[in-house]
Amino acid sequence: MTRLVVSDVVAGYGGVEILHGVSLEAGDGEVTCIFGPNGCGKSTLLGAIAGLVEVWQGDVALDGAPLAGKPAHDILRQGLALMPQGGGVFPQLSVRDNLRVGGHVLADRRALDARIEVLLDDFPRLRERLGVRAGNLSGGEQMMLAIARALIIEPRFILFDEPSAGLSPKLAAEALDRVGALARRGVGVLMVEQNIREALRVADRIYVLVGGSNRFEGKPEDVADSRRLMEIYLGTGDGQDHPEEGESP
Repeated sequence: MTRLVVSDVVAGYGGVEILHGVSLEAGDGEVTCIFGPNGCGKSTLLGAIAGLVEVWQGDVALDGAPLAGKPAHDILRQGLALMPQGGGVFPQLSVRDNLRVGGHVLADRRALDARIEVLLDDFPRLRERLGVRAGNLSGGEQMMLAIARALIIEPRFILFDEPSAGLSPKLAAEALDRVGALARRGVGVLMVEQNIREALRVADRIYVLVGGSNRFEGKPEDVADSRRLMEIYLGTGDGQDHPEEGESP
């Protein structure tokens, strides 16, 4: 079983420390969700794992192979892909060219085109829109494109940063259904998500970050609703520590 292991990671920007020794584990074939209030370091954590944010202390490993300190393109080659918030599609490029960008680490152009063909069978709507600029796609189509692009390299793990952001409730549910389907195909998913109700529906394990530190680890059934999650944010109930002075949910 492929495991993504984050151990006591300290990271930030410039001289500002955002993550204060965060740890988590995620496995392939599972959806692991990260919840937490705004500004708690969720996106910074994904960036640190993907090589976009420098890890100052601690370790990140995929199947025992260390990732911390490696450039993002090397981490991508090792089978870990990041889908940023909003999908990160290139609006001026066509659907086809966006998919080709997703496979930029593949040296064999024919293998890349063959991989795109396979994905177009899985995403037939994208085949219909191949020549259309990504910026002219609907929000749902852009999310579909972003997911397909992340799959180009056949990653073992995909990191999703709020895949439902900006989508209607119906499209948000569809986006998270697709995330769940990836896990059922054996891909490991680590996902930051603010749509708690829909995320809990597809999650296998959850982590809560508050103030750049671990606050909670458990399963969806341990968090019955958003009210219980807010109690965790605040550190109340079940012997949880209370928030530090100045910390807000």
